[in-house]
Amino acid sequence: MARGFSKAIITGNITRDPEMRSVSSGAQVCSFSVAVNRNFRASDGTQKESVSFIDCVAWGKAAELICQYAKRGTGILVSGRLEQHSYETKDGQKRSRTEVIVEDFNFLSGRAEGNTSSYSNDGAQDEAEIVPDDVPEESIDLSEVPF
Repeated sequence: MARGFSKAIITGNITRDPEMRSVSSGAQVCSFSVAVNRNFRASDGTQKESVSFIDCVAWGKAAELICQYAKRGTGILVSGRLEQHSYETKDGQKRSRTEVIVEDFNFLSGRAEGNTSSYSNDGAQDEAEIVPDDVPEESIDLSEVPF
């Protein structure tokens, strides 16, 4: 029997400030939604745009980083697995909800325009992509580099 595989990669803007909460085990969880725009040409030849709103959930360190540094409008690239929940409303209607469980993410904009940072749940943050705000703008003498 074949094993299943679920992977989603989305990029867009966060639609509301991320919300942090703790579960009974003490783990941190952050919920947010990403707006993904799509442009297309309609059958009558006019340009149209549609927007999908994707719910995302991050756990642990990823949750802390997203809630600390992201806000409404922040550009983000999210990679994760899809998870579906089914439930019944108070009036007896059956509903389902699909969300992305965040495994990796990259901020596409930051405090200073052009800053990017990334996170991977394997614990390795790409330090080369993070640009501190207080770096002096002095020229670097390449003759001092040992390689």
